[in-house]
Amino acid sequence: MNCNKYLDIAPEVAEALAEGKPVVALESTIISHGMPYPQNRDTALKVEEIIRSLGAVPATIAIIGGRLKAGLSPDEIDYLGRTGSGVAKASRRDLPVLVAKGMDGATTVTTTMMIAAMAGIRVFATGGIGGVHRGAEVTMDISADLEELAETPVMVICAGAKSILDLGLTLEYLETKGVTVIGYGTEELPAFYTRKSGFGVDYRLDTPEELAKAFHVKRELNLRGGMLVTNPIPEEYSMDADTINKAISEAVAEAKAQGIHGKATTPFLLAKIKDLTGGDSLDSNIQLVFNNARLAAKTAVELSKLEK
Repeated sequence: MNCNKYLDIAPEVAEALAEGKPVVALESTIISHGMPYPQNRDTALKVEEIIRSLGAVPATIAIIGGRLKAGLSPDEIDYLGRTGSGVAKASRRDLPVLVAKGMDGATTVTTTMMIAAMAGIRVFATGGIGGVHRGAEVTMDISADLEELAETPVMVICAGAKSILDLGLTLEYLETKGVTVIGYGTEELPAFYTRKSGFGVDYRLDTPEELAKAFHVKRELNLRGGMLVTNPIPEEYSMDADTINKAISEAVAEAKAQGIHGKATTPFLLAKIKDLTGGDSLDSNIQLVFNNARLAAKTAVELSKLEK
């Protein structure tokens, strides 16, 4: 039952939650800041279609007119896609002001987890999480996503941490915060555009049933925080590691030269990498989101069986 006066749960989502049916949360920053229009809108609608086809209900999350939204209409998704970076990128610190002023906001991993938890949604599919940025020992640029994973009881299914980050330090931070990092069918952390990073995960699990059982037990043990499932990009869409790493290094150097920092960093780097790879990175990004949506839907279906 929704007791939050600032939260609107779409009727389809509310009905599914009330009946114990599987629901998958989806973020909206990928719509407004992750891709150009109309690919962003089309990708978001396709992700919802994939989730429905596998027996779960999609709940794309955003802030519209100061309302926290768990479930968007196609028109609202189109609006976010058309408006693009004109929509504020909303992390935890932004929520009070955006809501108080009746503004719009595209939710990051952090705020999607928060709103999903408010609504009672347990499984969330995204592209990649944020993490510890390269050079963070000087800049202290560490994504709020990591803190949220330590606090908020939502399973996040992603293609690993974005490879623009310091992956080793990101894993160390998650370990310190007690966040279990699971590799789906792999013992190695996927690196977003590529399947391998050289860094190991905590555990390998191989089926949606195993993922659901692990998260169900975590909840029954009353353990704080979420769980991170890293799902490698499908082999046929994985990029050449040398090519993507060269593009990342060039993009990071340019961001530093231009003084790009804070929440502007990731959109800048992803756009620059897209240009440097001739658009191949965008195609890979879309396919890994589809892949994560499939796994999230299957896991949510299994979790709903355990929690009835």
